[in-house]
Amino acid sequence: MEKLRNLRKQRGYTQEYMSNIIATDVSNYSRKESGDVRIFDDEWEKLAKALDVKVEDIKEERKTGNTVNFNDSSTNSGTAILNNHYNIPDYILENQQEYIALLKQQIEDLKKENEKLKSSK
Repeated sequence: MEKLRNLRKQRGYTQEYMSNIIATDVSNYSRKESGDVRIFDDEWEKLAKALDVKVEDIKEERKTGNTVNFNDSSTNSGTAILNNHYNIPDYILENQQEYIALLKQQIEDLKKENEKLKSSK
């Protein structure tokens, strides 16, 4: 949300001041300004008014990560298929991939330890 951040700084406003405008805490406002948390339309309007600009001058679409599809086609009746799309930030997906790699390594280590124990009998 570079437009919002830059204009806020140009006006000399703090994140604390802006957080009060939309009735949230500073850390949540910071996440909104960085694009990690969604800014709702009513909040865009309040922020634009505080900055004395049009909403279009500051509003940017939130950067989203990968879209993950969860399809449930277990209902073959043809009447309903659940097809939800969730936007998951890249850093969450990367964190989960690292965790999976760690778990895989731990599994391999445990398998080796198990084999050693079996062979020592």
